[in-house]
Amino acid sequence: MSRNILKPLGSVPRQCLLPRRTTSPNLTNLTTTAFRASRTTTAAQTRAPFHTAPRRQSKAQPRPPKKQISQRADFQELDVLGSTPVPATAIDNVLPMGFYLSGGVRVLEGSGVLLVNGEVLKWRPWEVTGKKEVVNKKGQFEVPAEALGVLDLLWPRPDILVIGVGPRILPLSPETRKHISAMGMRVEVLDTRNAAAQFNVLATERGVENIAAAMIPMGWKEGEGAVE
Repeated sequence: MSRNILKPLGSVPRQCLLPRRTTSPNLTNLTTTAFRASRTTTAAQTRAPFHTAPRRQSKAQPRPPKKQISQRADFQELDVLGSTPVPATAIDNVLPMGFYLSGGVRVLEGSGVLLVNGEVLKWRPWEVTGKKEVVNKKGQFEVPAEALGVLDLLWPRPDILVIGVGPRILPLSPETRKHISAMGMRVEVLDTRNAAAQFNVLATERGVENIAAAMIPMGWKEGEGAVE
């Protein structure tokens, strides 16, 4: 009996072993065919989106020609006051001994100019004191109240008085500023060259009735008067 128990496994009869699994050839073919069909369907859905309408071939229309844009800026178009006439009292040239105005008037011989309401007047404020001095001891531009007496006679008075104090800018004395403010005018103090340019712009914009100017020549030297 011991010999039968120790019998090698190889001697076990084949009927006792488990049968092998076999795959039907027809089932394998069906699985392969279904897998290929699913791949084909997925690829077709990816290439052609849902509800894709066929494109229409439209006739090519000629494009309008591009406008050539100039790279240069036309400053005349930017000039707002280009069509506004220049007042006759606008200052064309500032000289050491006087002024040239656009209306053809020339104020020379070392005189200043007073521009009021479209009128041109010679202005020599130093003759009130008899000294060729318009700068006080503090280095401020100062003229007597009588030198601006013409403005007291005007009504209505200008809104702004532009003062040109000579070749370089100087502060205005409190006395002169107070007198101008008492007449109801604002004041702008500049050197004579810039004062002339400022007067031209303001008089063109707002009219000569609203802007006045009082200027001494560019060649002014304290104690000597205007020199070349």
